[in-house]
Amino acid sequence: MPTKTRDGLVFGIYPGGVAGDDTGHLADGPPDDPARIATALDLLQGRPGRPFLVRAYTAFDDTTRPGGPHATATPAAAEQYAVRGRRLDLVAQYRSAAGNVDGYCAFLRELVDQYGAITDTLQVTEEPNVTTIPTLDGFYPRVNEAIARGVSAAKARVRELGHTHLRVGFNTTPLFGPAASFVADLTGHGKADFVGDLDYVGLDFFPDVFRPVAADLAAATEGLLRHHRDAVLAPAGLAHLPLHITEHGWPTGPDRPEHRQADVVETVVRTVAAHAQDLRIGAYAHFALRDADSADPGLFHQFGLTTDDYTPKPAFDTMRALVAELSAPA
Repeated sequence: MPTKTRDGLVFGIYPGGVAGDDTGHLADGPPDDPARIATALDLLQGRPGRPFLVRAYTAFDDTTRPGGPHATATPAAAEQYAVRGRRLDLVAQYRSAAGNVDGYCAFLRELVDQYGAITDTLQVTEEPNVTTIPTLDGFYPRVNEAIARGVSAAKARVRELGHTHLRVGFNTTPLFGPAASFVADLTGHGKADFVGDLDYVGLDFFPDVFRPVAADLAAATEGLLRHHRDAVLAPAGLAHLPLHITEHGWPTGPDRPEHRQADVVETVVRTVAAHAQDLRIGAYAHFALRDADSADPGLFHQFGLTTDDYTPKPAFDTMRALVAELSAPA
């Protein structure tokens, strides 16, 4: 059964610092500090028990050993943050150069075994429509098959274990022009049970980052969301499913002042919340809690709501207030 969207958004955040760049490398810096992460998550979540997701990434590749356990790559040991009512938003990347879809499906089942009790959303692959960057899943052979079979494999294990809370989905980046058919092509080639096994579809989007928005940011954000709902999901037969914003952020740095980051966060989140009902948007996850390296001026190093030593930027308090105001009830 499709997941019903709630009144209000379920918020979440990726609490690590490491970020992939546009060349297939990783932007990183000082190591994570689990104690400071926990403190920051407590502040963002506000009261204990408020719905809040901790986004974490793990990956299957040709060196992954069957049987597990499978540690999260970033943040490390993500399960330690699933406290006070927080739950994991677990991303299972597919990076098999050999196209080992069978192994990936087994990996997904093992993730459900290992993390299912503390996970609310399991995302099958990450940005599979992006084919040119080795850190993203579209680079690897048979990725569409990995999605179609992987969703159903994970969902079957979810049902076997009785994890009625656990939703399974996949995501993309914004899709325009000929690329807008990516999701329809996926559902068209999937088995009959694929659509029935999907609980949500995710969208990684970064308005005013890679393509500056010269006009009204709120209008541009709404237009992008409506396009994704009407031109991407509906033709694929997925109009009934909730849409989750699985990554959104705006980096600071040279010519990217901290006050502008706070303004962008406020505008985008309020726009998402204002259209949550009519566009069936159920969740919003911010990328990221802290900078990868605040001393590096590169675009991918300063996405954090805090600096790399966890000093809050103005956007941290902005996000904290938005969570308190706009969160779904427990």
